[in-house]
Amino acid sequence: MLQDRRILLDGLIFPEGPRWRDGKLWFSDLFAHQVMSVDLQGNAEIVVEVPGQPSGLGWLPDGRLLVVSMTDRRLLRLDPDGLAESADLSQLASGQCNDMVVDSPGRAYVGNFGFMIVSPPPDPIPPGEIILVTPEGAARVVADDLAFPNGSVITPDGRTLIVAESLGACLTAFDIESDGSLTRRRIWAHLEGHTPDGICLDAEGAVWVASPESFQLLRVFEGSRVTHRLEMSRKPYACMLGGAGRRTLFLLAAETADAEEARTKASGRVEIAKVDVPGAGLP
Repeated sequence: MLQDRRILLDGLIFPEGPRWRDGKLWFSDLFAHQVMSVDLQGNAEIVVEVPGQPSGLGWLPDGRLLVVSMTDRRLLRLDPDGLAESADLSQLASGQCNDMVVDSPGRAYVGNFGFMIVSPPPDPIPPGEIILVTPEGAARVVADDLAFPNGSVITPDGRTLIVAESLGACLTAFDIESDGSLTRRRIWAHLEGHTPDGICLDAEGAVWVASPESFQLLRVFEGSRVTHRLEMSRKPYACMLGGAGRRTLFLLAAETADAEEARTKASGRVEIAKVDVPGAGLP
């Protein structure tokens, strides 16, 4: 299933939110406050600096980049003259904003931690929400009571959203209504013993799941059947299928998610491997 695995890019701080577009992998190096891109030859460049710490990425139908700004809980848009605010989510998101997926009409589904980073963290951890942001910047909560909603995918027909609940050890699915609302919530897969983080979808309907605390990348079908387990030497935080025919699996990993330790170690890397089943859906 996995062939020709190798390191594409090393020396990053904490890479997250990978997306494939225009022959490159785009991703956020969170603690470096940078959105970056890298081609399949390993040539990397900084796309934009995001002071509020970038996370989820996506594009509007007109090609403008959307970036989640985590600490100030905003969705930003990269216009020709620089970053602009698409939506202020601070009154809707109960915690720091995180990953997102953008659908074909340009509607962004943004998750959040459910809490703001403090030490010690709240006990119990409060639930988070998924916020829908339209291309015009209107925002509303479309799902709540989620245990750290993280990576998300949308099926090729545009009718189902699957989100990783990192602290719920599961993948949760919703129907997407014509107005973007999320309905018919159900458990798509139970992943006990794992912390599902970033995810991507393949053409057989399986989801690749990065699970940092178990040092594994899983391939799982609806109903919780796991077909592949890839052991990682560093914690995998995100994954993406791209490249020619979307048959390259990108693995984003680092030794730690602690900001200060991550900056000291610079252990973040992007690995790649060839797969038999190509990617599908969004992102």
